[in-house]
Amino acid sequence: MAGKTYRIGVIGGDGTGPEVIREGKKVLEAAAKRNDFGIEWADYDLGGERYQRTGEILPDSVVEELRKLDVIYLGAIGHPDVQPGILEKGLLLRLRFELDQYINLRPVKLYPNVDTPLKDKTPEDVDFIVVRENTEGLYAGAGGVLRKGTPHEVAVQESINTRMGVERCIRYAFETCRKRAKRNKLTLCGKTNVLTYAFDLWERTFHEVAKEYPDIKTDYAHVDATTMWMVKNPEWFDVIVTDNMFGDIITDLGAMIQGGMGIAAGGNINPQGVSMFEPIGGSAPKYTGLNVINPMAAICAGGMLLDSLGESAAAEAVEQAVIKALSSGKIKSLAARKMGLSTTETGDLIAGLV
Repeated sequence: MAGKTYRIGVIGGDGTGPEVIREGKKVLEAAAKRNDFGIEWADYDLGGERYQRTGEILPDSVVEELRKLDVIYLGAIGHPDVQPGILEKGLLLRLRFELDQYINLRPVKLYPNVDTPLKDKTPEDVDFIVVRENTEGLYAGAGGVLRKGTPHEVAVQESINTRMGVERCIRYAFETCRKRAKRNKLTLCGKTNVLTYAFDLWERTFHEVAKEYPDIKTDYAHVDATTMWMVKNPEWFDVIVTDNMFGDIITDLGAMIQGGMGIAAGGNINPQGVSMFEPIGGSAPKYTGLNVINPMAAICAGGMLLDSLGESAAAEAVEQAVIKALSSGKIKSLAARKMGLSTTETGDLIAGLV
């Protein structure tokens, strides 16, 4: 008897986004076939091209349609002819807020046969997860400008942190650490010595919630120290929980130590609602249509997507297929043009290994 059929919204987006999502869909369909469940795709024309053509970024009617899906699969947003910030705020941030995707989940994992800039570090050393609060902090949009364009201009950007928002993020991090069952250690990353209001709330909440998880070891590191230890001793980390801005910064460092944007995937998660998964890299417009971009980050995001749906065996199969492909020697590099295979050939290889 066939398993469930999932409705997955697809936003290919800009630049090479549609190309990497095409290969991700190919791998997900192979995983679905082998694990006896179905996928119904719902494609959405959102991004820079639509904005230039119609002036629309994210119509309210589309938001309502997305609410009814099981999950969203995103390629990339960012168009060279659209001013930076318009699509990011109007599409990405709006989706996170409207769908209450309050967790940004970023695995930082070095796979076999992938080069890391960290000397003498191996896949056993680089394997942790960052849980970033995704709907508050400096990205909440609170603040304003006074006397703009004059010598007396004032610009204020406020970091908004609520007990509810902080606590649900921290609880998700504890649960992630428990489910992961590796080092059983959760690190709070903050700046308690300077940001004494916001991170007093984070620290107090962290220690209160920790009492409910006696099996999880806890520690704390300032964000500047965290960046140092991620480079020098990444093996110290298991799960890191942090606020929106610090999470944004340290996850890009995480992408580099795991081998680059070509393998880095992430999720914008509402555990009780509709989540969205995406490769971390940008739209790479200079490679559009050349069939040379690396689709592995999008494929890894697809694996995370399956795990969020409860299809853990299929998710594991996708990750193992990526590892087998990297171990085969057929993929020479994670960089565009240097992979040794085309975008399509890379997708075909991994889909055949699922």
